[in-house]
Amino acid sequence: MSDSSAVHESHEASRRDDGRRTGPATFYRQVVAELRKVVWPTQEQLVTYFLVVMVFVLVMMAFVSALDLAFGKLVFALFTGNSSQ
Repeated sequence: MSDSSAVHESHEASRRDDGRRTGPATFYRQVVAELRKVVWPTQEQLVTYFLVVMVFVLVMMAFVSALDLAFGKLVFALFTGNSSQ
């Protein structure tokens, strides 16, 4: 049995139990219970992740800017016949 069919069957089984929708209070309690299961990163991990993402974004910005400049000069040289301008 695949995971998706197991999820589908369990979902249908829960619908067959009472056939009603979950109320807002029950939904809120379930959300809070699920959030308690989350493993939150420490402040040190958060700072590390932030710095890694910022460095990656800055490197990619520099790379894309360099490509833009190079292709711009190439197109300008092709259409004007000289690259001195």
